[in-house]
Amino acid sequence: MFIIFEVSALLVYIKYNSFQKATFINSSNSVTGNLYARISEFKSYLSLKDNNDSLARENARLRNQLKSSLYADTLNKHKVNDTVYKQQYEYIVARVINNSTNRANNYITIDKGSKQGITKGLGVICNAGLVGKVVFVSDHFSVIQSLLHKDSQFSAMLANNKEIGYIQWGEEFNPHKGLLRDVSNNAVPKVGEKVVTSGYSLFPEGIPIGTISSLKSKGGGVSLNMDVALAVDFTKLQYVYVVDNKFAAEQTGLEAQQKKDE
Repeated sequence: MFIIFEVSALLVYIKYNSFQKATFINSSNSVTGNLYARISEFKSYLSLKDNNDSLARENARLRNQLKSSLYADTLNKHKVNDTVYKQQYEYIVARVINNSTNRANNYITIDKGSKQGITKGLGVICNAGLVGKVVFVSDHFSVIQSLLHKDSQFSAMLANNKEIGYIQWGEEFNPHKGLLRDVSNNAVPKVGEKVVTSGYSLFPEGIPIGTISSLKSKGGGVSLNMDVALAVDFTKLQYVYVVDNKFAAEQTGLEAQQKKDE
């Protein structure tokens, strides 16, 4: 009874006193607003996976529209340029479901497989840069041989002067360091210069790999090796893009014929 009378008295007091009424309403709005904000944050947290999936799909769609993903068929005749762009690279978004970074040979498992168009040998990137290549495929899953693997190496180049070399995992097996090897001694690289894909292998030209962190001469001074701070943090991978080069089979077949003639 006391509680009922107490609440009734407070209601009457607030109702017939404008100052107290305004104070009560403002306080109520503040409490309600904070409550709604907490509920909204909780709902946003629950929907993070869906939002991330949506963003990853959108990124893949946008990558498919990049000029670097297209091949130009150009006909130049009688001063008339007729250029038709064809899709050369397509990107398949996938979520990382298993990953290792502390072994000599590291692999990444993703939730997409042959049913989604993935085949062995395709390159893999993420928003930050180069990740690795597909080595095993089942209907619904694929395994990627990470750049953090002692047998991984990919064609790479210095972003400024286009000198070609190849990138592999660093000699210290540090998940944040790579090694750019066999760059021409004519190159004049600088610490901090960007290293990107050359376009000679599985990836379009210009995919980030990292930045030069130190320089070192190779035995005999014929070529240069450089330590590279990797652009990708392999310890935090969540989403990747499998790169499907539509012209890869044609190029490989032609180069195989060349080797037979040598």
